[in-house]
Amino acid sequence: MQRRDFIAGTAAGAALLAGCSGATGSETPTNDTAATATGTPTDTAYTVEMAPVGEVTFESVPETWVANNGSWADMGVALGLEPPKGVWLTSRYHTQYYDEVPGVSVDTSGMVSLYQSGVSKELFYELDADVHVMDPNFLMNRFDGWAQSDVDEIVDRVGPLFGNCIYAQHYPWHDDYRYYTLYEAFGKLAEVFDRTDRYEAFVDIDDEFRSNLAPVVPGQGERPEVAVLWGVGDQPEQYYPYLIGQGTGFEHLRALGVRDALAETNIQDFHGSRGAIDNETLLEVDPEVLMLRGYESKTRAEFEDTVVAYLEDNDTTADLTAVRNGDVYRAGGLYQGPITYMVLTERTAGQLYGFDGDLFDRERVADVVARDL
Repeated sequence: MQRRDFIAGTAAGAALLAGCSGATGSETPTNDTAATATGTPTDTAYTVEMAPVGEVTFESVPETWVANNGSWADMGVALGLEPPKGVWLTSRYHTQYYDEVPGVSVDTSGMVSLYQSGVSKELFYELDADVHVMDPNFLMNRFDGWAQSDVDEIVDRVGPLFGNCIYAQHYPWHDDYRYYTLYEAFGKLAEVFDRTDRYEAFVDIDDEFRSNLAPVVPGQGERPEVAVLWGVGDQPEQYYPYLIGQGTGFEHLRALGVRDALAETNIQDFHGSRGAIDNETLLEVDPEVLMLRGYESKTRAEFEDTVVAYLEDNDTTADLTAVRNGDVYRAGGLYQGPITYMVLTERTAGQLYGFDGDLFDRERVADVVARDL
């Protein structure tokens, strides 16, 4: 295959091993939020710097791309890009959230899952993307068969990898890893695609959103204790617990300042090993509010008619405070971006705090996506 118009930056080759693996080196930026440009992106090469990949040079602005997950994909929507050719799992990119923003929609009919019983280099060749928005360490640390030489091959023959493990911070290889917040990562992607005007407009939207949200969130003592778990099936007997932490996967819950019902219990010991707990253990914790992941493909009514109905009829879970009080909800998707986190925060504000209204200007969001700035 002919070499792409995109090449790895001078620091990228060595820096690919830094980051998730815990490796460090002089290639890791000392000023992680800085980016440099060697000229105007539309007519000459430019570089964007991000840990752990270092400086990545682009000969021209990318047109096609793949994304590790829905957090990055949603940033692309906000920037007005064509949808990525692929994401890690299309089933976890919940585009129904855009139904809440008239004028914004995403066609995923041609989108493929990068993970298909493993991760194939051949699929990267087939997709032939200009840039792959993911941390290469995720490939090398999670999947057998991926080594530095495989990453180098994709970079050299297809296109660069540029990304950071932004959605969660619980992977065991993440010692000394430089994480980016949602908006730090969003700003980097805007530089890659030369669309910083839209990014800056979204900064203003986010500022207004957080200002509107502030009076909705009650004082610390009035906020409920929430347990976040991944439920297994429509009649769950097992759950995988999540501590509410950093990363885009918890963006809405942090914005709402919820208290973590699992944080002060030994249930957190299961988190690192991803071990499951059963209904009896959940009853011991007995959270005020139960928020379950893995059900975003269901509507609210479908979730209540299946999962909630089962919990209400089960001899053990019927005694849960959250079940008795009707406080069992879908927890929101794992991968949130600048648009989807506002949608989910607004939804969850209604569930937890009884808010009924709009926290952000949907028309303004649609205008920015369409570059009506």
